[in-house]
Amino acid sequence: MTTDPARPFGRVLTAMVTPFAEDGSIDLAGAQELAAHLVDRQAHDGLVVLGTTGEAPTQSDGEQSAVLEAVLDAVGDRAVVVAGVGTNDTAHTIENARRAERLGAHGLLVVTPYYNKPPQAGLLRHFTAVADATDLPVMLYDIPPRSVVPIEVETLVRLAEHPRIVAVKDAKSDFGALAWTLARTDLAYYCGEDMVNLPMLALGAVGVVSVVGHLVGPRLAELVAAVESGDLAKAREVNESLLPVYTGVFRTQGVITVKAALRELGLPAGPVRPPLVDATPEQLDQLRADLAAGGVHLGEVHSR
Repeated sequence: MTTDPARPFGRVLTAMVTPFAEDGSIDLAGAQELAAHLVDRQAHDGLVVLGTTGEAPTQSDGEQSAVLEAVLDAVGDRAVVVAGVGTNDTAHTIENARRAERLGAHGLLVVTPYYNKPPQAGLLRHFTAVADATDLPVMLYDIPPRSVVPIEVETLVRLAEHPRIVAVKDAKSDFGALAWTLARTDLAYYCGEDMVNLPMLALGAVGVVSVVGHLVGPRLAELVAAVESGDLAKAREVNESLLPVYTGVFRTQGVITVKAALRELGLPAGPVRPPLVDATPEQLDQLRADLAAGGVHLGEVHSR
């Protein structure tokens, strides 16, 4: 458990998949087993549950509560557990946030409202209302490829004035905006797009919220440590070794490929829920080749 205010959620977190049974129901025992594996064997400081990779939009409120409670029971005493609570409805997001607090979550991930394309004034009001609703620290999730609307620098500067808005998961990859936000605020940045982990860390991000962390957690920790120590040559070496992993996992939706890899490794995952579809045999063959090129062989999780 981290207590460093500069890294309020630790350094290496994975956006955890939600394991399902073959009939599509939630596999709570599998969620606990996977969470323990990630924390105890994959060097994670924390987990983000019920995010994009956790297929939260296809789960009912009751299912989300059960998943969060199961993961907290499994690893909440030794890892930061951040609950994804964001929706495109402010009132529903507040309800989710309060429920996550009651269940014992350590923090909240709040995504930019999607589909309804609010203006910046709407984003400011939305995020502030959610942060006001609980006593938990908030990580904003800035992901315009899914939400369309980015959180602009001036909005981030104003949001940073809120005592509970402490971090940003950045999947925007606007490095100019990132640099200005870091220069003008104390927000802790976490890279939310694995392919740009190194440049974002080099600019001042404090950690990652990763999808490939399901498979290469120790190497991500090595990457973060190398940047922190100023050893950019080592950081480039680690990052280059991970490029085939990044590419392989994101040839299609990351949850599809990661669940396929976890199934091959004998770890809980199960199928994806519609409208997603499971990896085809051809995609699985390509994934095996990509991961092998990155030092991950399906059959055994290990780091080279």
